[in-house]
Amino acid sequence: MAAVRLDELDLRLLELLRGDARLPIVEVARRLGVARATAQARVERLIRSGALAPGNASVDLAALGFEVLAFVTLEIAQGRLEEVAAQLAAIPEVIEAHGVTGGGDVHCRVVCRTHGELQGVLLRLGQSPAVVRSSSVVALSELVHWRIGPVLETLARQERDARPRRDANAPFG
Repeated sequence: MAAVRLDELDLRLLELLRGDARLPIVEVARRLGVARATAQARVERLIRSGALAPGNASVDLAALGFEVLAFVTLEIAQGRLEEVAAQLAAIPEVIEAHGVTGGGDVHCRVVCRTHGELQGVLLRLGQSPAVVRSSSVVALSELVHWRIGPVLETLARQERDARPRRDANAPFG
């Protein structure tokens, strides 16, 4: 997937929506100091590009009772990645899964209400003929919450630094 080219307005828009994804477009435009049509067009372009999820709102799963978070590593049989991906997609407690390099073939993030539920999910994964071995670790605490702010700040700084500087002594400058 090609990276989406973002300008300073895009970055400000993403930062604003990161703070409150439910802001009405009129309020977004007002805070950014642009026309409503401009803000709407930018939001739609970011959604089409995949840089912004439509209606994205952060949900605290622990507040909904899913207090057990585990990271599961799967080693899978050669050539069965698509089969495992379909099996993982069918398990609601698997909220994220990635094919990886290094130890294991797939890393999953799993949420459950209880350790007993987690054991059930692990047993279900282990029953798959495509899964050769699994290992898991249970998270005890969150040290850094999932975030994009520092990345957006870095992009904004790079965008500002890349802009040509106006020379005060240049004619018509």
